[in-house]
Parts: sequence; C-alpha cells; structure tokens
Amino acid sequence: MTSSEMNEPEPEMPARLRALPSRLLGLTAARADRLVSAGLAEEDARKWHYAVLVSLDEYGPASQAALSRSTGIYRSDLVSVINELAERGHVERTPDPEDRRRNVITLTEKGRRHLDRLDEVLTRVQGELMEPLSKAEQALLAQLLERMLDR
Repeated sequence: MTSSEMNEPEPEMPARLRALPSRLLGLTAARADRLVSAGLAEEDARKWHYAVLVSLDEYGPASQAALSRSTGIYRSDLVSVINELAERGHVERTPDPEDRRRNVITLTEKGRRHLDRLDEVLTRVQGELMEPLSKAEQALLAQLLERMLDR
C-alpha cells in the first residue's frame, strides 16, 4: 500500500448498500459488539461471562443444560465459561442433590458485585452506542428490534 493510499479518506458507502436495512443492522451490530467487548474487557470479562451471570441472577441456580438454553451458549463452550467464572469466585459449581451426575451453578456474592460493575459498564456502552438518537428514538428502536427478533 502506498502512502497516498493510506492517506485517502474512507469512501462513502454506496447508496444501494445504505438502502439495505440488513447491511445497516449488520454494521451497527458489529460496532455494538466491539464496544461491548472492549467495555467488558476493562473489567476482565467477556460477553458470555455476562450472559451467565445475568441468567443466574434472574433465574437463580441452574444446571449447565438450563444455562445453555437460557444464554444460547453451546454446552461444550459453557464448561470453559463456568470454569473461568468459578476460578474467579463469581459462581459455585455443586453436585445436584436430585441427580449427582449433574452440577448446579450458583451466583456468589462476589459474582453479584462483579455483575453490578458489568451492568454499569454496559449502561455506559449502551449510552455511547445510542448517543446519536433521542430518548424517544432509542425506545422506538428497541421496540422495533424486539419485534423483528420475536418474529
């Protein structure tokens, strides 16, 4: 790449691409993902950590299978996420009293405090992402996205 190529301004997106909601959603989702990942990394966390902690906070102790369903994390990937959270003291893994072959995962008090910090980070990140929109536009966008997702 020549120095003149490196100094060229980014070209605008062609109008036909700008007219594709799927393209705009994809680019916006990619930006949101970068912001969220960077924000969580400040707290030595990842998106899957947050998903597990939120699920345990909202639904209470759960088996790994139930956590997989509530978070959308594949069971094979969930094991390493739970291991990371357990090593940090954010969750406890104990045998299920009803079925000793299963484990029950429980949010610890340390995990709850960590989740509170992550919520603060994500509130800040969401504000940064949504900053160009008014509060009414933000609410409308969330409603529209939810409707599209539910379909």
